[in-house]
Amino acid sequence: MRAVVTGSAGFFGGLLKDRLLSDGWEVVGVDRLPDIEQPGYTPQMVDIRDATSIEQTVAEFQPDAIFHCAAVLAHDRQHRSDLWSTNVDGTANVAQAAIRGGVKALVFISSNCLWSTSWDRPVTEDDVPAPVEVYGRSKLAAEQHLGSLSAQLPVKIIRTPTIVAAGRLGLLSILFEFIHEGRRVWLVGDGGNRYQFVSAEDLGSACLLLASSSSTGIFHVGSDNVPTVREMFGGVVQRAGTNARLTQLPRRPAIAALRLLSLVGLSPLGPYHYRMIASSFEFDTTRLRNATGWRPTIGNTEMLWRAYQFYVEHLDQLSKEQKGSPHRRVSGLGALRIVKWLS
Repeated sequence: MRAVVTGSAGFFGGLLKDRLLSDGWEVVGVDRLPDIEQPGYTPQMVDIRDATSIEQTVAEFQPDAIFHCAAVLAHDRQHRSDLWSTNVDGTANVAQAAIRGGVKALVFISSNCLWSTSWDRPVTEDDVPAPVEVYGRSKLAAEQHLGSLSAQLPVKIIRTPTIVAAGRLGLLSILFEFIHEGRRVWLVGDGGNRYQFVSAEDLGSACLLLASSSSTGIFHVGSDNVPTVREMFGGVVQRAGTNARLTQLPRRPAIAALRLLSLVGLSPLGPYHYRMIASSFEFDTTRLRNATGWRPTIGNTEMLWRAYQFYVEHLDQLSKEQKGSPHRRVSGLGALRIVKWLS
């Protein structure tokens, strides 16, 4: 079997590439960043906004499936101006290349950023998206374009919550820094909200199952038995064995302050993050389970613990890393450094 993975030098794209190789696939990786060639794997520095280049790659390699993981994130300051053209126009180019190349499956990684409010029940594929920032809007626009091609291309759209595994950093590195240094870990509100993650391993399984399935359309993925944020953070704090402890902040004033800091560019947290930091959000994964037999295997607390362990074990080299996926880099604190001083 042959696959093209876009975003293959990124966080999830890189892990999916490794999963495919271990399962015996031949893989071509497509990314703007360089990568290392290895047996069965050929990296190509291609910008998916270049329709001719991505079409040529697909035509030459003739993959059975394309796993489209490439995206520019809202908090990726290095490439923010490229966000819409990459996430929307680039997706259109990948889809057109897949159609012309006769690809049997296009698996597209979408997001839970299509919503930004708390839910008192799991969100289904039939619930109407309402994104509030450009990243979520770009993912929705990409989904809609792919949906319009359903008669020409077997499209499988996977909406994911936050993807976590060893090596996942980004905004989570702020939490890890506070825990590792034995500081107060601040909860916005009482921490009783439940926010679902998905492990990169379980998401990879979903990608492979859908690629080989006749099912098409939109599918939600996520962990089971989602704990409260207080339970999840508390579990990691306890296992870390530092002097870190959970402390509450009043919900409304804290969110108002985060919103203001975001507006003036002094916080790493954007509109989605400060809106959801004290909110509950879970995906209903029934459709994916019924279509493929998929089941999640790793819960929120365990995957967060594995990511924290990686942070601690690689802290010296992580502090020097400034390139690559934002999910693989330590995030700056901005004005939140004041909170650290008070912790």
